Amino acid sequence: MLVLGAIFYFSRRLTSGSGGGRGGIFGVGQSTAKFINKETNIKTKFGDVAGCEEAKVEIMEFVNFLKNPKQYLDLGAKIPKGAILSGPPGTGKTLLAKATAGEAGVPFLSISGSEFLEMFVGVGPARVRDLFSQARKNAPCIIFIDEIDAVGRARGRKGSFGGHDERENTLNQLLVEMDGFNTTTNVVVLAGTNRPDVLDPALMRPGRFDRQIYLPPPDIKGRASIFRVHLKPIKTSLNIDDLARKLAARTPGFTGADVANVCNEAALIAARYLATDVLMTHFEQAIERVIGGLEKKTLVIQPEEKKVIAYHEAGHAVVGWFMRYADPLMKVSIIPRGKGLGYAQYLPREQHIYTTEELFDRMCMILGGRASEQVFFGRITTGAHDDLKKVTGMAYSQIAKYGMNDEVGQVSFDLPGEGDQMFEKPYSEATAQLIDDQARDLISRAYQSTIQLLEEKRESVVKVAERLLQQEVLQREDMIELLGPRPFPEKSTYEEFVEGTGSLDEDTSLPKGLEGMKDGGGGGGTTVSPDAVS
Repeated sequence: MLVLGAIFYFSRRLTSGSGGGRGGIFGVGQSTAKFINKETNIKTKFGDVAGCEEAKVEIMEFVNFLKNPKQYLDLGAKIPKGAILSGPPGTGKTLLAKATAGEAGVPFLSISGSEFLEMFVGVGPARVRDLFSQARKNAPCIIFIDEIDAVGRARGRKGSFGGHDERENTLNQLLVEMDGFNTTTNVVVLAGTNRPDVLDPALMRPGRFDRQIYLPPPDIKGRASIFRVHLKPIKTSLNIDDLARKLAARTPGFTGADVANVCNEAALIAARYLATDVLMTHFEQAIERVIGGLEKKTLVIQPEEKKVIAYHEAGHAVVGWFMRYADPLMKVSIIPRGKGLGYAQYLPREQHIYTTEELFDRMCMILGGRASEQVFFGRITTGAHDDLKKVTGMAYSQIAKYGMNDEVGQVSFDLPGEGDQMFEKPYSEATAQLIDDQARDLISRAYQSTIQLLEEKRESVVKVAERLLQQEVLQREDMIELLGPRPFPEKSTYEEFVEGTGSLDEDTSLPKGLEGMKDGGGGGGTTVSPDAVS
């Protein structure tokens, strides 16, 4: 007890501020925020951020509030206290904050949420107080807290260590500083997180974080803009605008970080082959590398096993070719890549909502490999593990999440994600049994439909599989030669994808009063769906 008491006393002395000036005798309670003023050379500007124009406009407004407060105060407006930047990893939250620091003519304090948490009692609240004290002294000022969910998680949840939990005390101090009894004047707080759902409701209310700015993965126009930014330093003889559009059409679902990785990988591949220029073929290889992994041409595969892989991939390709709502096929290969022993590369549409018919066709396409093994060899292998995982997720989502089943009805339940555990199901055991039965029935119907199609197109599967065994990789042109043109209309170019959506490029127009803050823009490319046989 004496030792514990001494440690507690010593830790309180460290953070009490007595005997050692601001932050305690070792400065433990002093804020570790990086201070950036307008003289600091921050190279990132708004022109380096693309693919999130609406979010950029909101952030520009915050900078403009602090640069020109009079135009807002004259109309009786109050400067917003802060904004939460949320979205999947790689969509540009931290990059947007860096651009804000680069553009703002006001001091900028940057800190990570985890830096508030230390082993000593009271360090977190002390650092919060010190951070806001610095900000008030340098007002007008911007504070950026990255990964705020480290300290801002909802209080009172299971697993907490009680009311004196250090993280909760830090959060309480943050709540007080942002909008407590003492009003913080001309200090804007920006925060970034991938998990806005776990944040405390008191932190998200107006007056603290007034705005929640969501940064989704960019659409095709956004990817083209991002590609333009990352293609600028790349040495290529190709027209950058045309190249950005082609790559944008080939990379649905890519985030800004993925786009940057594709451009860098293309340059690395070109350098590896001693090329003097980065060509389109290098970008195509880079896209496959980013999605599917490194090719393993030296992997030893027995002839019998290779034949099964060829028919598996041919099954995917043929089912997708003759299913109306399946994604257009670009390439099919039996060269091992990453964890898979074969893969098919598709070009998904820029689509946000799906019908039951579209989802059913997609399930059939995914089951094409397993069905092909059954039809041509009379036995099944472990190669369809990844396919079955995808189909199971699609089936349960349709029934339990999207209300697409007549038996279960128009209800929606949250399903556990990858690695999540659901201790209490939000439905009865009878409903759980019904969901299981309906999911199996849906998958069974899709499988039987796939088997029937492959029986009808048996010769086509044999043609594709035998050609795959000869040359290992089939392009779209090879598929047209073997099977004829695909019987359904499809889109493959940038212009076709953006037709009817307004201008060809992303809308970069700014509200009146913010035009002077515009500083260029730029980002884009093919989705490989690694239907792995592993």
